[in-house]
Amino acid sequence: MPMDLNALAVFALVAQQRSFRAAADRLGVTRSAVSQTIGRLEAAMGLALVRRTTRSVSLTEAGERLHAALAPALAEIEAAIESTGDHAGAPRGQLRLAVSSIAERFLAGPLLAGFAAAHPAVQLDVTVTDEEFDIVAEGFDAGVRLGEVIEQDMIAVPVSAEQRQIVVAAPAYLAREGAPAHPRDLAGFRCIGWRPAPQKAPYRWEFTEDGRDFTVAVAPEITTNDMALMIKLALAGAGLTFGLEETFRPSIARGELVPLLEAYCPPFAGFYLYYPSRRNLAPKLRALIDHLRYSKG
Repeated sequence: MPMDLNALAVFALVAQQRSFRAAADRLGVTRSAVSQTIGRLEAAMGLALVRRTTRSVSLTEAGERLHAALAPALAEIEAAIESTGDHAGAPRGQLRLAVSSIAERFLAGPLLAGFAAAHPAVQLDVTVTDEEFDIVAEGFDAGVRLGEVIEQDMIAVPVSAEQRQIVVAAPAYLAREGAPAHPRDLAGFRCIGWRPAPQKAPYRWEFTEDGRDFTVAVAPEITTNDMALMIKLALAGAGLTFGLEETFRPSIARGELVPLLEAYCPPFAGFYLYYPSRRNLAPKLRALIDHLRYSKG
């Protein structure tokens, strides 16, 4: 069946944005034009692809299947077009990145600012998120996460040194309550925990003893999805908290937080920029990869 490829591209953008108006703004057309294009596509396929309400747009089951199949193909086409035109000038276009909120070095500022200065024709669009999803299906060029949670079919480029998670607390709290000697003692202390979303269970604290990994469910008195708030609460003496050592390092250096249980906290693989394996890597992404390789340290 002949298919309008432009309509498929419009559908993919609506699926990515979950909004007719946002898709229309990206395309520089009216919302009505986008709605009509989707309507024609649905009529041609004989399937409902999008659920429309006054407040939101969601995909039907058929729409989800179509989007999952389209996203990688459209990414390949975009990369091929950019690669073909690379000889004409510098990398260009929008580069969409999904970055873990705890990727401290990547999000610190200088690294991305240096890239933006070196490649003014590239528009960086960085979404800071700890949600797990298919970056290709959601329209991202690449992501940054801890190496241990990246799918094996992805290409991964290191963007940090090894990492380590540790327990910390303020000196005043330790003077008042004492310190745990072993991770199993954590149940007797007030803890500040992290969770990715309200409906998710708090993150279990991970340790290693005699080469054996284990986790501790600490039942925190306070939970949040904001690491900055966790640090503030720990500094205020609200309890023990747990996270990446480099996140706490400034406070530790100033004597405001004390590292605990370090013997049970070995290092592990750090953060990686990851992206799908493609024959035609977009010049804008290639430029970022090169920038990261020359910016180590």
